[in-house]
Amino acid sequence: MHTAEHILNSVMDKMYHCGRSFNSHIESKKSKCDYRIKKGLSGKEIMAVERTVNEIIKLKVPVREEMVSRREADKKYFTGKLPEDAQELVRIITIGNFDACPCIGEHVSNTSEIGSFTITSADFNEGILRIRFKISREEAEERARLAV
Repeated sequence: MHTAEHILNSVMDKMYHCGRSFNSHIESKKSKCDYRIKKGLSGKEIMAVERTVNEIIKLKVPVREEMVSRREADKKYFTGKLPEDAQELVRIITIGNFDACPCIGEHVSNTSEIGSFTITSADFNEGILRIRFKISREEAEERARLAV
């Protein structure tokens, strides 16, 4: 779910220049991300976001982690969600050339392990777009089984 969140954040910023989500709640069954954006998205736009996230997942992009100094993280990445008392070393999750940001969550080693990404709903209220999503793991498990 965390890796899917990274991809969604990057897709939203690239498509709508809204930055990463300023608030998120990530769970195993369903998750949500909130974005500051000027307008709500149409059904077609939501479908385009979902399709783009799934296209990236299917590319089998490697997911890596590295530790960098807090100073380097502040210079190179969005660190706005880090707590003030974050350690001197910050864990950066990198998804190929597509996305890189600090994160403490669990991640897959390759995007093909994620499964199918589905936006279950999206609503817009007072400048905030909330996107709720889930992952269907059955598709990823079936691909892994067939690859053996």
